[in-house]
Amino acid sequence: VHAVLVRCRINRLSRIDRVTGEPLRRYEHDHPGSLIHVDVTKFGNIPDGGGHRYLGRQQGERNKRATPGLPRGADYKPRTGTAFVHTVIDDHSRVAYAEIHTDETAVTATAVLRRAVAWFADLGVTVERVLSDNGSAYRSHAWRETCAELGVIPKRTRPYRPQTNGKIERFHRTLADGWAYARFYPSESLRRAALPDWLHFYNHHRPHSATGGKPPVTRLTNLPGHHN
Repeated sequence: VHAVLVRCRINRLSRIDRVTGEPLRRYEHDHPGSLIHVDVTKFGNIPDGGGHRYLGRQQGERNKRATPGLPRGADYKPRTGTAFVHTVIDDHSRVAYAEIHTDETAVTATAVLRRAVAWFADLGVTVERVLSDNGSAYRSHAWRETCAELGVIPKRTRPYRPQTNGKIERFHRTLADGWAYARFYPSESLRRAALPDWLHFYNHHRPHSATGGKPPVTRLTNLPGHHN
């Protein structure tokens, strides 16, 4: 069995993608902006007073019932709703951009893309291509039209092959561990308020294994004032 695993290069966990369970096939574009990855990851909103992850199921449910203004489902129980985090990551540098929204529609996705392209431009990076999954927003006419307007070539992953977009899937895991579930948040508004500082830490200070143990922003050149 070991010989077969070695032959398939899956005898070490470091060679397995934790998200997909498939062998890693590493690739990297050779300069910033050559390709950005986009996706959406979702988190349940936190009720006022904190959620069940830190307080336990019973207290979390009590806090949910006590949070004003929550809609109720068919079972009359309050629903905290979902935070849709639209994420963008540069393939070469791993520099990341993110926004939180209430949906993942084409209108929202295209607006995020416009702002992300402008944000990267402020860093001296011209976005050339964008890789997405096959979600409806990324298959829409609005998405293709926006990409054409921005001069960005849209590309999509192969259906049922999430490892094609593995870099952003791994970023989602880092986002969850480092921000969304990293500590106790007594409300959803406080968790959302913490995202910009965490993104700055990730981009400017957190060592990344794919960039030689240096922060992602160090792979961007000619950026006076952006390395702090």
